[in-house]
Amino acid sequence: MDLIKQYIVQSISTAASNLRLSNQHIEVIAMLKEAILRSKDIQYDLNQMKKITELSKIAIKLSEMHHYLEEGSVDYLKVTDKFKEHSFNLIRELNCMLDLVNPYTFRQTLDRFFEPEKKVVEIIIESENKSDSEVGNELLSKNLESLNNPISDAEENKEMALLEDEKDKDNHDIFNSFESTILKPIKSIDSMLNKINMDSEIPEEIADYSKLMSVNADLSSQNGFEILAQMHTIISKGLIHLKNKSLIPSKEVIESLRACLIVIVAVVKSKEVDIKNYLNRAEVFGKFLQRIKTEEMK
Repeated sequence: MDLIKQYIVQSISTAASNLRLSNQHIEVIAMLKEAILRSKDIQYDLNQMKKITELSKIAIKLSEMHHYLEEGSVDYLKVTDKFKEHSFNLIRELNCMLDLVNPYTFRQTLDRFFEPEKKVVEIIIESENKSDSEVGNELLSKNLESLNNPISDAEENKEMALLEDEKDKDNHDIFNSFESTILKPIKSIDSMLNKINMDSEIPEEIADYSKLMSVNADLSSQNGFEILAQMHTIISKGLIHLKNKSLIPSKEVIESLRACLIVIVAVVKSKEVDIKNYLNRAEVFGKFLQRIKTEEMK
């Protein structure tokens, strides 16, 4: 693990926590941290960033931080205070950068000097010996309960408002090609999920929706929307597991899939909605799906 990169990334996260962030801002910060972590020569890449108007100020601050860690004499007794100082000094420049870019333009900017690469969904595989799907759903339920922040009535109202919004508008009149493509299947998938329960038959079209979400995951990744790519991938895998009956359509499963839909709509439409809870549920569900895949390979 590169401790210098980790230090810089944590400083960015700490600085960002002091800002009022939209969902697009969250996406941009995630891409910035990803770029830092995958850099093969961080000082060279920061110098390149200084040449780009939108990134020059934040790059200067990050370069100063890197120089301190790489060349300076680090006093480990005072490293916490220094970290706070570095993070505080990033706040203004980070805020300025976020005012100048959006996820699409930021990805284009990064691609000027970073080699584009597809990012697959990175999920920690938990080794489990149990393979029964009912036991698996109990595990998912326990994992979701461990978040200590179940979906509240207020959040359910937000879900309905976001998803109903998609039912009442013609996407082609409002969004560009990418956005309308991403949002087009949301209404149908949400309606399908609302009809699925423990006793119902799994609809045949679920396989088609799984393929469509996989395609849209690739499209999102190509356009630099890694959070969208991850949400689409989780939905695609979840739907195919439902079709194959390796996953029981429990309340927890349906809510987790709908949480992914909420994140997609909120990010694409830049809704000022706190999606942290939905992202947490999606992450837990993603880990659970990876566990199913691992057991099927045994």
